[in-house]
Amino acid sequence: MELEKLGDKTYYIKNPTNIGVYKIDDENVYIIDSGNDKEAGKKILKIITEQGWKIKGIINTHSNADHIGGNKVIQDRTNCSIYASKIEKSFIENTILEASFLYGGFPFKDIKNKFLMAKESNVQQIDGNLPEGLEMFNLKGHFFDMIGIKTSDNVYFLADSVFSKETINKYHLFFIYDVKEYLNTLDYLNTLNGKIYIPSHCEKTDDIKELIKNNRDKINEISNKIYNICKKESTFEEILKEIFEEYDLIMNPNQYVLIGSTIKSYLSYLYEENKIIYEFKDNKMIWKQVNY
Repeated sequence: MELEKLGDKTYYIKNPTNIGVYKIDDENVYIIDSGNDKEAGKKILKIITEQGWKIKGIINTHSNADHIGGNKVIQDRTNCSIYASKIEKSFIENTILEASFLYGGFPFKDIKNKFLMAKESNVQQIDGNLPEGLEMFNLKGHFFDMIGIKTSDNVYFLADSVFSKETINKYHLFFIYDVKEYLNTLDYLNTLNGKIYIPSHCEKTDDIKELIKNNRDKINEISNKIYNICKKESTFEEILKEIFEEYDLIMNPNQYVLIGSTIKSYLSYLYEENKIIYEFKDNKMIWKQVNY
């Protein structure tokens, strides 16, 4: 981890999940997200303390474990406030909800791990209570109620609204809760005129146009592949298997729930777009193209 200055008051800590830092005065800072686990939280605290600053608050862009993993240790040691949007607040305070939602039932022990379940922390709902100089904006699609943060230095922290070309080429599928809203968010990002953009899992950039295009192209590619699979009657499990084999992915419990949930989101999207339909046959839910 290393701290880099982006403006008069804005910094970020380079990390697998990038951390925003905003000075509200000479002594106090707010951070944006807290890393993936307790150790990340400790490193963030060390970096902030070495600058002679104190963490006054944490703003969580959303509730995924790699964005809230350091919450508890930082809050325990600083008594800082934590802020999140309405639905994300519920997930952060009750982290079993993420594993339960992804699995679609009570989560079995192999998915109750730090990658899907962070330590719980106490959270306030964002409601016009951010310090002067910070502005929240909606970034729906990746998760229920994800937000981004703009600072007074015209720096945009974009959470998981876009992923790097390297990540896309390596993994192909990234988690999406609502495909249509994700595409709407990409449209919104195209309207921004920021000085610097910090996606959570990309290098900083002053131009996000190519990132937006790469993400949109991959979503369209996945949508088309699922649509083509549905040329024949297919169950969800059969579609999931074909997608894993198409992209040479390896199944494990985390991938099953993350990619499985994402495939279901694509199916919902294609259904709402009137491209596929479903029926129940032999007590199985079958998906197929509208013109099957």
